[in-house]
Amino acid sequence: MRGASLAAVETLTSALDSTLDAGADATTVADDLFGIAAVLGREPGLRRVLTDVSVDADARSGLMGRVFEGKVDKATLELVSTAAGLRWASTSHLGAAMEQLGVLAVVKGAEKAGEGDRIQDDLFALARLVQTSPDLRDALSDPARNDEDKRALLRGLLDGKVNTGALRLAEQAVAGSHRTVVGALDEYQQLAASGRSRLVATVRVARPLSDADRGRLEQALTAKYDRPMHTNVVVDPEILGGIRVEIGDDVIDGTILNRLDTARRQLAG
Repeated sequence: MRGASLAAVETLTSALDSTLDAGADATTVADDLFGIAAVLGREPGLRRVLTDVSVDADARSGLMGRVFEGKVDKATLELVSTAAGLRWASTSHLGAAMEQLGVLAVVKGAEKAGEGDRIQDDLFALARLVQTSPDLRDALSDPARNDEDKRALLRGLLDGKVNTGALRLAEQAVAGSHRTVVGALDEYQQLAASGRSRLVATVRVARPLSDADRGRLEQALTAKYDRPMHTNVVVDPEILGGIRVEIGDDVIDGTILNRLDTARRQLAG
């Protein structure tokens, strides 16, 4: 998002924090927001009116309140009524923002329950699972399957194996505004990190890291970047040994494979 929409999302994210701090149930708020996002996706006429700057902001807020009153929690209704009164750069951004806030509500609920790291780990693992499983990827993108069928498939595959919040987000990924499940899960990972004020490092190693080694690596990266760090670990035997760390555009490549390639180039030179 950009411009007015970005400013609106920042305002609503702060409002969401206040709503949850005041005692609203994160799961209820998230489900309400996902439901509203779905309605806005199906109703372009409603979406256009709610984002039309020629319509008075109070009128837009009032319309949002009337449409969803009695259908969502009071705390959610106040939040989305505020959203309708803000300025949006595109008609599609309001619905996308509702989905984004729903993701943040799930993540903040997990964080409150002491499951913040786990939901990030599970989202990363889910994205990797879908990426590397052609049959699962095809099933989740099959237009002949309805959304509930796809959600049931995910529940049968993942229930009891991942954080409940991660499962809820996996189910949302098949029904939300993204073109692919992997694309949705990738964005949800980024939102989870930003919602927890963390940077994300993708770490590639030849063998799994112990919890102690992972903790030491996160401490070292936190000190280097002066920001809390979350590591996603990928085991890749092809790198032979050592470690490769990717943080945004930064790459720290200390793998044996990289050292061999460097040595070959030096010899060839």
